[in-house]
Amino acid sequence: DFKIFLFSFIKFMPLIALVNNFLKFGLNELKLRCRERLTQYLYDQYLQGFTYYKMGNLDNRIANADQLLTQDVEKFCNSVVDLYSNLSKPLLDIGLYIFKLTSAIGAQGPTIMMSYLLISGLFLTRLRRPIGKMTVTEQRYEGEYRYVNSRLITNSEEIAFYNGNMREKQTIHATFKKLVDHLHNFIFFRFSMGFVDSIIAKYLATVVGYLVVSRPFLNLSHPRHLNSTHSELLEDYYQSGRMLLRMSQALGRIVLAGREMTRLSGFTARITELMKVLKELNAGRYERTMVSQQEKEKLLLVPGSGQIFNRDNVIKFDHTPLATPNGDILIKELTFEVQSGTNVLVCGPNGCGKSSLFRVLGELWPLFGGHLTKPERGKLFYVPQRPYMTLGSLRDQVIYPDTHEDQRKKGISDQVLKEYLDNVQLGHILDREGSWDNVQDWMDVLSGGEKQRMAMARLFYHKPQFAILDECTSAVSVDVEDYIYSHCRTVGITLFTVSHRKSLWKHHEYYLHMDGRGNYEFKPITEETVEFGS
Repeated sequence: DFKIFLFSFIKFMPLIALVNNFLKFGLNELKLRCRERLTQYLYDQYLQGFTYYKMGNLDNRIANADQLLTQDVEKFCNSVVDLYSNLSKPLLDIGLYIFKLTSAIGAQGPTIMMSYLLISGLFLTRLRRPIGKMTVTEQRYEGEYRYVNSRLITNSEEIAFYNGNMREKQTIHATFKKLVDHLHNFIFFRFSMGFVDSIIAKYLATVVGYLVVSRPFLNLSHPRHLNSTHSELLEDYYQSGRMLLRMSQALGRIVLAGREMTRLSGFTARITELMKVLKELNAGRYERTMVSQQEKEKLLLVPGSGQIFNRDNVIKFDHTPLATPNGDILIKELTFEVQSGTNVLVCGPNGCGKSSLFRVLGELWPLFGGHLTKPERGKLFYVPQRPYMTLGSLRDQVIYPDTHEDQRKKGISDQVLKEYLDNVQLGHILDREGSWDNVQDWMDVLSGGEKQRMAMARLFYHKPQFAILDECTSAVSVDVEDYIYSHCRTVGITLFTVSHRKSLWKHHEYYLHMDGRGNYEFKPITEETVEFGS
């Protein structure tokens, strides 16, 4: 018999191994599917319109969106699936053992055990309440720690010029110490809760279980003693004790799963907050700390109270206040009109509202009143002083944000792209790389002047009605700069240029001067126009 059972076990070993590993495979696949779907949903919301910009610049409820979208989503999905696996088997065990025990010792024993589970579960859940908040705090500190490290990498050159390594070291150590101190407190709290959990969910549950089982066997007047032999009573006691021990262990696992559920509540709170903020931002609502103002001004400053009208070949501000998202008024009422073909030079000191004007034009910032008439978003193009180079090929740098498929749909050939590069004296880059499909880290490969000229080639490719040039030719030679401005006029691109260089006056018909004290001038550029100070 022994050999038969042994060989039967060996025969079923592959099937047993397959089932066990298939369960693990299923759980891992479930985690991945959950993460995939949640990540796709969140990024659909996050990259809808300008929501990614609004979250970081208009709303101050979410500090580190990257932490939430990557690590927190992964931990949330893992916790959800682990909770499912930690609950499903114990619940199945409890159901089976209740049925067996009820038929063996009556319904009273399992009822007492379930009552114990309910009372101890409620008690432990109340004790574990701080875990949810501590998990939220832990993830916030983790996000801050990642942020200060990413800042060091992003601004490494500037920090190196300042010899700021010791100062940055202090900042990183201070942020890390805050995280470590919190984790120490969290570990001690979990140690304390583990001590209480072990007593209530494991040892005390076992004691209660044996007390419940032993009652019918220690009661000599019980009918079981009249109809069973001593050996049968011992066998029943052993079997009932084993079943109740297993049931108490399953109950203990469920009680302990509550600990993971409390931690899961912390991740759930973080993800829920992210989803709520994304939904509100996509609906045009945001929350930000407003600067202190008089009540009269507060009533006027309602984000989104202005109206935007889309019309081609004109930009018109009609009694539009220029204000930052936190309510700081830069210009109380801005009124001017620019038709296509009329280039405007925008100038003024730092902080006067030049960039704010363009953010309102690009619909990045809300309108606090008045009316704004402008072309649709796609017909306005912004060229910053430090242009963005995307991850991808040389072609992608010229046609961004279009794809190769979009380029083909527009009917623009690679030869035309080569002409755009030649126009800004970048044809040698294509010759050097040998192919439009060559992939490099273009932020490092191209110099400052080359990046600015690449941005101008990108402007020629898109041919918008209006373009905003924000000091975007500061690293470009005068002859190339002259050609760029002349070519923009030839192809019908109307320019708003931020610059104080007098050499650019000849390419513009009007100037918009802001003095930084809430006043502005919009006048034609003539021979009598006095040069503006910066």
